[in-house]
Amino acid sequence: MNIGRRDFLKRAGLVTAGVVLGTALDAGAADKPKPNILFIISDDQGWTDYGFMGHPQVKTPNLDKLAAQSLTFRRGYVPSSLCCPSLAAIVTGLYPHQNLITCNDPPGPPPGKKRTPQDQAAFTAGRAVMTKHMEAAATLPRLLARQGYMSLQTGKWWQGHFSSGGFTHGMTKGQRHGDEGLDIGRKTLQPIYDFIASARKEQKPWFVWYAPMMPHDPHTPPDRILEKYKGKTDSLFVAKYWAMVDWFDETCGQVLDHLEREGLAENTLVIYVTDNGWVQAPSTPRHLRSKLSPYDSGLRTPLMVRWPGRIKPQMSDELAMSIDLVPTVLAAVGEQPTPAMQGLNLLDAEAVAKRKTIYGECFVHTAVDLNSPIKNLEQRWLIDGHRKLIVPHGKGEAELYDLAADPHEQTDLAAQQAETVAALKRKLDAWWKPE
Repeated sequence: MNIGRRDFLKRAGLVTAGVVLGTALDAGAADKPKPNILFIISDDQGWTDYGFMGHPQVKTPNLDKLAAQSLTFRRGYVPSSLCCPSLAAIVTGLYPHQNLITCNDPPGPPPGKKRTPQDQAAFTAGRAVMTKHMEAAATLPRLLARQGYMSLQTGKWWQGHFSSGGFTHGMTKGQRHGDEGLDIGRKTLQPIYDFIASARKEQKPWFVWYAPMMPHDPHTPPDRILEKYKGKTDSLFVAKYWAMVDWFDETCGQVLDHLEREGLAENTLVIYVTDNGWVQAPSTPRHLRSKLSPYDSGLRTPLMVRWPGRIKPQMSDELAMSIDLVPTVLAAVGEQPTPAMQGLNLLDAEAVAKRKTIYGECFVHTAVDLNSPIKNLEQRWLIDGHRKLIVPHGKGEAELYDLAADPHEQTDLAAQQAETVAALKRKLDAWWKPE
């Protein structure tokens, strides 16, 4: 079947609101280089904890600048508020119940109990199962490889060796969290610089996964940054967390400045997202009502997409999700998403505006069954416009919030709006009904 050029671009998600996105699609586009791709993934950072999101104390000048240069979604979300499943969703473009990576750890003894040799063997075998799930997925690095891309993993990576995700290069060799990969940001950025130089030498487009364990604990910021915040709060724990956010922002600026110095910024698609939220407890090093929770404090994140000259910078209050990132990148490089991917191309303004409902799911930290998402499920949730429904799996009552009037979800409206709860629950069941 023959289709016109504009119809082709529209099907690929590269025509929005009647405007073709980007000069790379003009005549002779096939002869122009494909964009390099940089993912910046924050780790355990609250959605309010940025200058451009209005935080009165936290300083994030580099991310503020990136937000001003990007198509920035202030109402971005991850489907699950825990590191491992959230990162797996980002790299696969699939919900956790689709890729089967729903928890941080395989089944094992309760926290605090020392593992026996048998426990350790079972834990290692369980991690291997989780790695197999990643190896079975059509990850972004694997799909980009079809287009000739080299790819580098740095930072957080839970699924074994970096090659399990299809990366051609990487830092993580297989330990929980990311072993050598966790040096990125906190100790060095050189592996990223070296990789970019190598890709340039080989004349290949590149994809970099920059996912440092920042501002994730341990909160050990440099004293020069911590001193900026000690006088702004009575809590040293809060000051340390704020300083970690500032330090992370500094590293983002260093990476982005490197692109400028190397003349690569113009043809690099930069994506920003956080894996899950964090609300720092003032009296302990831990968090409050955020990570592992179905509330916005654990799920919401600003989401940015920058491509100078190709994507018009603007702030958007449309709903966006981390599962949209893979389809967005694939559209930009001329590759199709897989049929299993439910996310949208965020450059397709018409499709994004039409979507009024997003969905997600939260699971236990330590899996009950590595092959059965339902057995690990804690809650499902949806946002419909500004209404948010949280439905526990098993015991507990549904919760309903008006995010426009109550962005921090302090007032549960479920008892007063039973009909709304029932209607939204039908929508949630139509998306995924665990049985």
